[in-house]
This record gives sequence, C-alpha cells and structure tokens, in this order.
Amino acid sequence: MRITLERSNLLKSLNHVHRVVERRNTIPILSNVLLKAEGAELDMKATDLDLEITEGTPAMVEQAGATTVPAHLLYEIVRKLPDGSEVLLATNPDGSTMTVASGRSKFSLQCLPQSDFPDLTAGTFTHSFKIKASDFKMLIDRTQFAISTEETRYYLNGIFLHTIEAGGALKLRAVATDGHRLARADVDAPSGSEGMPGIIIPRKTVGELQKLIDNPDLTIGIEISDSKIRLSIGSVVLTSKLIDGTFPDYQRVIPQANDKEMRVDCQTFARAVDRVSTISSERGRAVKLALADGQLMLTVNNPDSGSATEEVAVGYESDAMEIGFNAKYLLDITAQLSGDDAIFLLADAGSPTLIRDTAGADALYVLMPMRV
Repeated sequence: MRITLERSNLLKSLNHVHRVVERRNTIPILSNVLLKAEGAELDMKATDLDLEITEGTPAMVEQAGATTVPAHLLYEIVRKLPDGSEVLLATNPDGSTMTVASGRSKFSLQCLPQSDFPDLTAGTFTHSFKIKASDFKMLIDRTQFAISTEETRYYLNGIFLHTIEAGGALKLRAVATDGHRLARADVDAPSGSEGMPGIIIPRKTVGELQKLIDNPDLTIGIEISDSKIRLSIGSVVLTSKLIDGTFPDYQRVIPQANDKEMRVDCQTFARAVDRVSTISSERGRAVKLALADGQLMLTVNNPDSGSATEEVAVGYESDAMEIGFNAKYLLDITAQLSGDDAIFLLADAGSPTLIRDTAGADALYVLMPMRV
C-alpha cells in the first residue's frame, strides 16, 4: 500500500474513528485501525466489538492495499504534523511495518494483518429509513442526560427508540430513565420506520453519535434489526450492537393527574437553583421548593456549612406546598428546555413531578422528589 493524502482530511477521519478504540485492550488487533486504500479513497475502520465506525476520505492511491496500525498512535502523529502538509502512508514489502512520512518527519509503525481484523457488519437489517440530522440530534440531546450508569439495570444504560401513536399521528420517540428522572422526546415518524422493533441504543454509541452529528442539515440513513443499528452520517458509517433487554413500561411512570401548575422563567430558576446549591457539599444534595401565592422559596440546608435561600417570582395559584428535588437533576432538565418558561405540574411532596417546555410539546420530563 502506498498513498498520499492531505493531513486535514486524514486527521478529521481519524478523529471520528479512533475514539471507538479502547485505551486498554487484551486483544491487540482491537487497538488498531484498519486502513484500506483503493480507487481514489482511503477507508478507515475501528471497532470495540460492540461499536464499529468506518469512514472514507479522498487519497491519491499509488498502490492499493490494506493493513492495520495502532489507532491512538497514528492519530497523535497526524495531529502533531504541521497544518496544510501532505502525508505519505506506505507499507514495507512484507507488510510488517508502515511508514508515515510528512516533510522532514518520518515514523515507522508496527502493523498487524488485516485478516485478523473483526467485522461487525454481518446480518440483515429489517427496517430502514431516513431522518433529518436536526430531528435525530434533538431526540438524543433531549434524553441522553437521563441514561442510567448503573450496570445492574443494564437495560436502562441506553436510549429506548421506538414508534408510537400519539395525538392521532405516528411518532418516533426516544426515552431514557435512571429511575430518578425520565426524559421523553418525539418527532414525526419518518417513512419506513412503521413497525420497527423497539430498540435500546447503548450509552457509548449515543455519545459517539452526539459528536458525529455536527451538521444539522444532513440527512441520516438508519437501518435497524433486532440486534444492531447502522447509521450513515455523511461519509461516516456507524454500526452498533443494541442492548439485549426489555425497556420498562415508562408510560406508567408519567403522572396524568398532577393539577398544581407552576410556571417559572427558565433562566432565572436555573440560576437560582445553581446559587443556592453552592452551599451543599455535593451537587446531588436536595433543594427544597416552597410554593405559595406567586412566590417560590428555594432553600438548601447543609449541617456542615450553613444554609441558603432565594426567592423567585412564579405563576402559581394552587395550595401552598413544599417539595424537594436533587439540584443537579433540576439543572440537567432546565438545560434541555428551549422555551422562556418551564412548566412544573405537581401533585404532592411524595409524587413524581412533570416538567414541560413552553417551546413545544415534543419533549417532557418526569422527576422524582427527594425527602427534605
């Protein structure tokens, strides 16, 4: 293999694929990136056996071929080369090493044979559809913060993506919950998604997707089977295994009869929560909300360091009540709201609270209270 390509193109593609590679690997080939040169393109592939990313980039191919080299090492070398330079990648005749040359810099990297490199893309996909990148990004961004990190309930370690009839129309819905809070977001279901299986996209895959979807004007191709999802985003193809588990019946958690409505300016509320929670030793400490006649009193007590209170004007006309929430969870949710106001629908101090966005009904949040 012998090819020349621009550093900027090589770096951009390596940046996308090398992130999948785990720093510590017991299987040496999984530390490598597969490089395949043919036609006028260099294709790169990296995998951790659960997630695979491939990307093609333009290259001048003098001699076609394929090899694998350490992914993080190659990325660091290319990253440190000067802007605007050209990079030569060439394997020696027996394929045991690859030369990376640019200007006066020259590196020699150990290769492993491409035949050892695992392939994740086997299998057929039963459903395929296209979705606007901006819509898919909204589904992920509005819900990913609520993904559970608790390994014992592994079926909560991802986003549940499924279609559902809502308000007389078919919606593509994303849901995530960790048992303390729940986030739900909807978009109109794209053509082809009808009847797709409900799938759980793993947390690591969600994180990579957030970084890969950097152009909201793109259209993303999605293919789904019972065990895998493949997403085509521009020149990048991401294939991931799905979480093999049953997502709980989240509809049961969403309260229907919360009749006490509080309307508050989102920015004012978030800043006030942030300020009073400074007094607590951890961000997870409870903040108490005391509501009465258009006023909200936020209070945090920390027996070790003191207390803090702040008053915020709100729209509230129901009976006076007090309820406690995890301050970090409140801030996570208010960060997702795009409207000027947040609407809290409350029942009592021991029941889950519903939080809606005034900017639209495409997302809602449920938050469990804390004892204060």
